[in-house]
Formats: sequence, structure tokens, C-alpha cells
Amino acid sequence: MFFKGIGYALLAALAIAQIAAAEELEHPKHLAWQFEGMTGYLDKKAAQRGFQVYSQVCSVCHSLNRVSYRNLSDLGFTEAEIKAVAASKLVEDYDDKGQRIMRPGKMSDNFVPPYPNEDASRAAHGGAYPPDLSLIVKARHDGPNYVFSLITGFGPAPTDEKPVPNKYYNPYFPNHWISMPPPLSEGLVTYQDGMPATVDQMAKDVVVFLQWAAEPEMEQRKLTGLRVLVFLTILTGMLYAIKRRIWRNVKH
Repeated sequence: MFFKGIGYALLAALAIAQIAAAEELEHPKHLAWQFEGMTGYLDKKAAQRGFQVYSQVCSVCHSLNRVSYRNLSDLGFTEAEIKAVAASKLVEDYDDKGQRIMRPGKMSDNFVPPYPNEDASRAAHGGAYPPDLSLIVKARHDGPNYVFSLITGFGPAPTDEKPVPNKYYNPYFPNHWISMPPPLSEGLVTYQDGMPATVDQMAKDVVVFLQWAAEPEMEQRKLTGLRVLVFLTILTGMLYAIKRRIWRNVKH
């Protein structure tokens, strides 16, 4: 009975593995990102374009709760530009009498979400909840490539895929069916720097922006790491030279 139980367990595990393989996600497209690697850096022009894509397209459904408007100065936006962006949103606040009011946003405010709470967001999207994008590239495996692939991966479903009502086929999403319709189309935004707004370009730019949102200290962290490595290399060389000098007259 013991060995029979083991056999059943192995068969069950094999069946689960086969099901998982059948439902395996498409491997994300692999792109070379400038922010990757020890010496990677943020392309601020691309991040500015990505902010434009987020503002005009993504922010209609997705929040960016962990980022404040004043942080946009890291991307090269001027104070006047940031104030204009913040003031275009209404923020719930209280006046000096404790009465609830709606006021224009300030630089110190976090990005205003499109919905007041999760329930309102789900009600507007048929029960689906668009996730906050503040940490999305860190919250997903191979985040930058996954987000790019998901955004650009919409297409017709294979004949062996059973359609799901009010869902869109995307091989990079679990179960391949997602509530979000294709968010990008050619020329959807007009870039201020004249860059052609292709689907791939907009997807790349918004990924760069979301990478910054998730890790705004990335460049400083990498610079500090390089400085530490240089210091340790020099220190190691100095200690080795001192050791050789101290022990040079010692006979083995």
C-alpha cells in the first residue's frame, strides 16, 4: 500500500506538471535595456516620453501611488512643468475648518489615482482590478521584458484556445486571457521631441519610466557600488604590497 501510494502521488505530480506545461506562459521577449547591468543608466529622454504615455494612456486605469509629482524633477522636468502636471489633478483634502474639499494638486502630492478605492476600480472594469504600477517592474519576474511583452503581445487567439467573454488574448498573461484591451496603437500619442510613436517605441518608453518609478535611486546605487569596488580593489593592492614588504626578509 505504501508503494502504491507513492505511485499515485507520482502520477498526480506528472499530471499537474503536464497541465502546467500546457498552460505555460510565452517566454517574454528579451530586449537590451540601457538601465541593466552594473554600469546601466536611465535614459531620461525615454523616461520623459514614457511619462507622457503613462499620463495619456495608462493613468486612465492604473495608479502610481508610491511616486510624488516632485520626483519628476529627477527626469529633467522643470518646476513649472511639474506644478502644471500636479495642478491638473484634483486632490481630496480638508480646509482649516476641517471641511472636506477638492483642491488642485501640489508638487508634494503623490500621483492622484484614477479611482478613489479598489471597489470603484473593480466596478468600472467589470470586476477586474488594474494593478498599481509603482513597483510593477520589480513585482514581476523579468519585469521590464514582461511588461513590454504584455503590452505588445495582444493578438488573435490560436484555434485551440477557447474564447473568454470580455477578455483579450495575450500569451504573456496567466491563462492567456486578460481583461485589459490592447492599450497602444500606432500614433496614439504625439511625442513632444518628435519621436515616432510606434507601439514598440511607446512600450519601451513606458517601461523605462516604470523602471525609474520602481527604483528612482538606481543610478546613485550603482555609482556607490562602483566606488566601493574601486576602493576595495585599491585597498587590496595596498594590503598585498604591505604584506610583501613586511615578510620580504623572512626565510621560509
